[in-house]
Amino acid sequence: MPHIAVIGAGQAGASLVARLRTKGFDGEITLIGAEPVPPYQRPPLSKKFLLGEMAEERLYLRPAAWYAENGITLRMGDAVEALMPAAREIVLGGEVLHYDQLALTTGALPRHLPAAIGGDLGNVFGVRNLADIEIMAPHVRPGARALIIGGGYIGLEAAAVAASKGVQVTLIEMAPRILQRVAAAETSDYFRALHQANGVTILESTGLERLLGDRDVTGAVLSDGTHLDVDFVVVGTGILPDEGLAEDAGLRIENGIACDAQCRTSDAAIWAAGDCASFPWRGGRLRLESVQNAIDMAECAADNMLGLERDYDPKPWFWSDQYDVKLQIAGLNTGYDRLVTRRDDKGARSHWYFAGDQLLAVDAMNDPRGYMVGKRLIDAGRTADPARIADPSVDLKELMKG
Repeated sequence: MPHIAVIGAGQAGASLVARLRTKGFDGEITLIGAEPVPPYQRPPLSKKFLLGEMAEERLYLRPAAWYAENGITLRMGDAVEALMPAAREIVLGGEVLHYDQLALTTGALPRHLPAAIGGDLGNVFGVRNLADIEIMAPHVRPGARALIIGGGYIGLEAAAVAASKGVQVTLIEMAPRILQRVAAAETSDYFRALHQANGVTILESTGLERLLGDRDVTGAVLSDGTHLDVDFVVVGTGILPDEGLAEDAGLRIENGIACDAQCRTSDAAIWAAGDCASFPWRGGRLRLESVQNAIDMAECAADNMLGLERDYDPKPWFWSDQYDVKLQIAGLNTGYDRLVTRRDDKGARSHWYFAGDQLLAVDAMNDPRGYMVGKRLIDAGRTADPARIADPSVDLKELMKG
């Protein structure tokens, strides 16, 4: 009986094994994960779970019993020791597993602070997995003082939750503005003002010199010489593709595990999907870090493992919840040269990115209609008249008819 093994039990791995069964694969499936719990959602970790509004079991993508009912063997809490593509073997827990096909859905690893500047002190937290949040949660309490390092979405979401719990929050960002890598200055301005209105101190063009403390962190010295007293630190400086196992096995690496258009790696029996994988896109290579990409790319890989031979055509979308604002993003703004802003009298706002006359992406803040219309246009390869977008008297649905 053919055996498909999947290394990495996050959103991508869980989506891939479910797709295999949905598409009729009746061989053996083994899903291997380093964490001791079934696959779970990561986005709520730094939001509802940290706020105490969601129980751990509600994070699970499927009940543990579902995997057994569908003939999927879970190997949780097992870190793979070696991958040997020539023999089609995986070594874990002193055991050798043979596979006929393998999928790598290993996700990404958080960037850590170097020990030389205090990154090994106690109460310095990441926000990548369930264990990180469980350890951090007791420290997120009224009156505590937190330093958050990094002004991307990870850092901003952590800041929003901490401030909502009464923590005194200082957020630092080395770049000239928050969200500089991913959004226009207008979106940065919107979220800077939102956080400042909720009591967060945001320091841009400011880095970390070092953390202070003997065992646990007690303070921080910033790049401008400022000294802060802190009770805990959240490191939100981004993630890196978890490509080490693939690299050691001799697979091609290029901004993650390099795949072809059908999610196949440089080894014909090995596929990859999710945060760890890059794929051909517009003459270059792209790696996306999102739930949407994890699901869609994993399902494409599963289809191609079963011989369907379809290319992966991403339709990027993202979201972020901060305080009472839901940010929804459609498309990718790479290469934009013009931004159009739309506002209404109810507080909805959206930023529309254009390259020439072509609509590339939309940032929608509490504007679900703007997001929906923008996404449909972008997914269809269509565009819209910027002047009509900016005019609040124009019904956005009319743009779909243009």
